Amino acid sequence: MDADDAHAPLILIVDDHPDNVEVLKVRLEALGYRTATASDGEAALEMVAESPPDLILLDVMMPNMDGNEVARRIKGNKSLPYIPIIMQTALDTTQSKVVGLDAGADDYITKPINYAELQARMGAALRIKMLQDEVKAKNVQLAEMAITDALTGVFNRRHVDELLDEMFEHSLRLHEYLALAMFDLDHFKHVNDTFGHQAGDAVLGQFSRLLKHLARDIDRVGRYGGEEFVVLLPGTGLDAGVTFAERVRQEVETHQFEYEGRALRCTVSVGVAAWHHPRIRSRQQLVKSADDSLYVAKSLGRNRVVRFAGPEFNANVKDVDDQHANGTASGGGARAG
Repeated sequence: MDADDAHAPLILIVDDHPDNVEVLKVRLEALGYRTATASDGEAALEMVAESPPDLILLDVMMPNMDGNEVARRIKGNKSLPYIPIIMQTALDTTQSKVVGLDAGADDYITKPINYAELQARMGAALRIKMLQDEVKAKNVQLAEMAITDALTGVFNRRHVDELLDEMFEHSLRLHEYLALAMFDLDHFKHVNDTFGHQAGDAVLGQFSRLLKHLARDIDRVGRYGGEEFVVLLPGTGLDAGVTFAERVRQEVETHQFEYEGRALRCTVSVGVAAWHHPRIRSRQQLVKSADDSLYVAKSLGRNRVVRFAGPEFNANVKDVDDQHANGTASGGGARAG
C-alpha cells in the first residue's frame, strides 16, 4: 500500500451475506477506498472500537443484532469520533427508514444497490465527516488556546487556578499530599534591559521547557505572571517538593540559555508549600504560603529554595520585612525581579 492508499477513506462493510460483502468490497476498492468487513453486529462494534472507520455501510437485516441496534450503540458511544452510517435495506418503506434514522443512521440506500447512487451518497457523507472533523479539531485548538500561555506553551494562570481547585479538593477528599512550588527568575528585569525583551521572551520559553522536562507526567506546569511560574505536584509532601525545587534550581544555575548566538545565565528563587499542614486549609492559603516562601528566598539573597515550615516561619517573614524597612535586606526587594 502506497502513501496515497494509506490516506484513502476506510469503509467498514457490515453484512452477514458473504456474496454481498465481496461485491461491495471489489466495487469500493476499485473506486480507491480502503475496506474492512464484519459479518455481524458484535464484530462490527469491536472493529469500530479498535479502529474507527471513516464510514460504515451497514445492513439492516442481520441475525442476533440488527443494523439499527449497531447504529444505536455506535452513535451512543461518546468516545468515538463522528462516523457516518449508510444503511443498506431491501425494505423501501418510510417506517423502516424512520426507525433507522432514529437509531442514528445518516442515510439510506435500498437493495439492489445502484452503485452510482451509492458513490454519490458516500461522497456526500464523507464531505460532512470532513467538515465535522475540521470543526472538532478547531474546537480542540480553541480550547487549548484558552488554557495555554501563548508565549511559553505551559498552562496560563486562570487554568492553573482551576487545576489547583480540583487538585486541592481531591487531596482533601482522599487525604493525599499536594505540593506547590513557585519559581521566580532572579533579576529578570536585567535580562530585558540588557538584551531586550525578545531575549527575555526566549529565556522564559526555555525555562518553561526545562520545567516541563523535569516535572513528572502527573505534575502541572503553569506561568503565574511575568517571570513567575508554578508547578503543582500531586501526591507530593513538603520534603519531596523541596527536593524537586532544588533539582530545578541547580539545573537552572548550570543551564546556558541562548538568544541569537549569545549565552545567558540565570538563577531562580523558589518557594515551596504543601498540604498537609495545619495552617493550610484552602487553595488560597497554599498559594500564599508558597508565595511567602518565595518572598523570603528572594529577600535572603535569591538563587535558593525556601520551604513553608512551622509557626516559626511567620517570624522569619517578619525579620525580612524589618530588614526591608531598615534597608538592610540582601538582594533587593522581594518583588524587584
